[in-house]
Amino acid sequence: MVRNRVVIKYLGYILLFNALFLFIAALISLYQRESSLNALLFSATMCAALGTFPYLFIEKVEELRFHEGLAISVLGWLLTCIVGMMPYYIWGGEFTLANAFFESVSGFTTTGASILTDVEVLPMGLLFWRSATSFIGGVGIILFVLLVLPEKKGVQSSFYRAEVSDLSKMSFRTRSRHIVRIIAIVYFTLIITETILLKLLGMSFFDAVCHSFSTIATSGFSTRNQSIAAFNNVRIEMIITIFMLLSSMHFGLVYATMTGKKHNIFTSRPSRMYMILVAGGILLIALQLFNEAQYSLGDSFRYAAFQVVSLTSTTGLATADTSLWPLFSIVLLIYFSFQCGMVGSTAGGIKFDRIYLFFHSVSKQLKLILHPNGIYAVRMDKRTIEHELELQVMVFIILYIFTFFVTALLLTLMGVDGVTAFSASFATLGNVGPGYGDVSSFGNYAAMPDAAKYLLSANMLLGRLEIMNIFALFMMAGRK
Repeated sequence: MVRNRVVIKYLGYILLFNALFLFIAALISLYQRESSLNALLFSATMCAALGTFPYLFIEKVEELRFHEGLAISVLGWLLTCIVGMMPYYIWGGEFTLANAFFESVSGFTTTGASILTDVEVLPMGLLFWRSATSFIGGVGIILFVLLVLPEKKGVQSSFYRAEVSDLSKMSFRTRSRHIVRIIAIVYFTLIITETILLKLLGMSFFDAVCHSFSTIATSGFSTRNQSIAAFNNVRIEMIITIFMLLSSMHFGLVYATMTGKKHNIFTSRPSRMYMILVAGGILLIALQLFNEAQYSLGDSFRYAAFQVVSLTSTTGLATADTSLWPLFSIVLLIYFSFQCGMVGSTAGGIKFDRIYLFFHSVSKQLKLILHPNGIYAVRMDKRTIEHELELQVMVFIILYIFTFFVTALLLTLMGVDGVTAFSASFATLGNVGPGYGDVSSFGNYAAMPDAAKYLLSANMLLGRLEIMNIFALFMMAGRK
């Protein structure tokens, strides 16, 4: 039984956390004397007021049950997206109701898809809020709340089960109460380090902060219409490529690498296989681009490396229009947009670990066909995968593919062309951002009908919450 007062209490905390960043954006707007000040200040005040009422008038919660944690997780994400659209809609411009909601969901889910045809027209305060939604969404609004709340009975374990997948917990190799701290340490360390490096390489401090938020959250929101291509700086591209790759890897392994532990990104077999696969994709695409005389050999590797890592990390930043590349390269990039990064990272998509586990499960089943009485186990990094987790991964992959096809089908019914419908479906479900057709690297989602924008917003939320949690909440509500 879910206690509504408990859910509302924690939703209030989530609103207060969002209000903090809205006030920071309002201060930037005030300092710059921008037109977005009223929209940001009103949104921040409303958000703070709504968050304060549960804090003041609902008694303290001493314990939290898993079903309540699940409800708070899913409803918290939805409420955050609704609140996040307020400054966009009030400010106006290109932000209709559907556009404002789409942009908000895209930011918080770190998808990076946009309806804006001219990003650079936005005031700095609104640009900061746009980047802040990626920052908040990257590590997860629920995990941010856990960082500042005192530990209470069942609170952390309930949220962990709702927010952190069982597969990703394996590589943390620590008690659950330390997982949030590890994620936060890696997240903030990467952001601070990248910001400093980008500033040293010539970006303004504001651009460096916004792009670091976008990179480490694997979001893809940029302050420029031409994304990273606008800077035309190889060193900036190299730094961002490195940080996109790190952000797409399991944060537990990144932390272990930072602290000199034996089990790290270089010793973990799935991690090594992931890096080898990414390197292979870069090599194949670069060689084809050079062979097709698209670029010089150096530029072929430059653009291939950035785009492969950008898409597999689900960041979606761009230095080239990949829709103009040869078909082989496009198909390979589409694969990376489905596979994406590793579990325990800020990346979306199916996740490499699940695909790695899938092929090991296939191998196990083939062995059982040949030797029905044999006993075989699926292992990852010397750990045996329980049958329940193995089955969970298979179900997730099937649900993921099914959701992708249903979304693409519905988009075609709304009048969206086939290529755009196909790519918009996988790009939003995987929280990748750019696709092909009208939504290519330098395109946007502005031309989509409003119904399609709401559908794709739901798709982004499904992808960010990894599908299962939302379906589980619907099942839980249906049993009442």
